[in-house]
Order: sequence, then C-alpha cells, then structure tokens
Amino acid sequence: MYKRVFLAFMLVTNIAFAQERAGQRKEKNPVLHEVSNKEVVQSVYPDAVKVEKVNDYWYRVLNDKNKTIGFAMSSASFCQDVKGYNNLTPVMILIDRSKTIKKVALLSNWETQRFVDKLEQKGFFDAWVGKTLKDAKTVLVDARTGATYTALAVSKNVDFLLSTAVKKLPKN
Repeated sequence: MYKRVFLAFMLVTNIAFAQERAGQRKEKNPVLHEVSNKEVVQSVYPDAVKVEKVNDYWYRVLNDKNKTIGFAMSSASFCQDVKGYNNLTPVMILIDRSKTIKKVALLSNWETQRFVDKLEQKGFFDAWVGKTLKDAKTVLVDARTGATYTALAVSKNVDFLLSTAVKKLPKN
C-alpha cells in the first residue's frame, strides 16, 4: 500500500516538475534589449561621426573630415520572417574599406540575454570576423551552442546579407 502511494506521489511530482520546466523554456514576458546602432558602429570605428546611406543595403561610415573609414549593412529592414527563440534577430555587419568583416553584432532584439551571452562567450559572432565578404559566405557556424534558435536566426540574417547585399557593394 505504501509503495503504491509513494510511487503515485513520485509520478505526480515528476509530472508537475516536468510541466514547470517546460513552462520555463520560453520567457513568459520577453524583454526588448535595445542596441544602439551608433554604439555598434563606434565600437569598431571610434572616429565615426556620421553614417550615410549608399544604397538599399549599405551605409558609409564617415569620420569628422567626411572621409570613408568603413561600411555597414543591416538586416533589420529585410529579414522580417527570420525569428530566433522569441522574435526577430536583426544583425549589423561592419567592414573596412578592403571589404574585410570587422564585426557582426546582434541589434535590438527580444532574445533571452543569457542565451545571447552564451553565443558571445563561445565566439559565435566572431566566426565571420577577419574574413573577406567572399570568404565569409563559406563559414559554417556551430549552432549547437545552448542558444540554437537564436544562433540559427542570426546565421540566416548574416547569410542573407552576405548573399544579397554583396551584389551591391559600395565603392570606396
């Protein structure tokens, strides 16, 4: 009798804990993590004072002498159907004048910050850094990071920019 009651108790407890853990998988109230485009640009180009639109994809990064010091492109306007775990995962790619990637950054998003932190700690965003735009297309990233949905969505955003925006490269 006691064994049956104990087993029933254990079964009910395990089901309750499993449901609680399942409910914790997705944030109940995701929080918008705002990222300043200006801060992203100035993290690579501290001398940047202005960003000027070149075409649908590209922006020219200018210093105080109005000289081009780099370029930026963003997936925010284009990848509205690419979602991570909670919502959209737009990225910005910054390149230098020789078209080498200097930074890939996640812009304002609704992803759980601890998972984005995991990606940063594992060097996920650095996988493309130092590569030419052509070579970056061949980068295979490891999406098994503990933040799989976010990683896959970021990769799709980057792939879109590398395959589409590269066709409209700005001139130095």
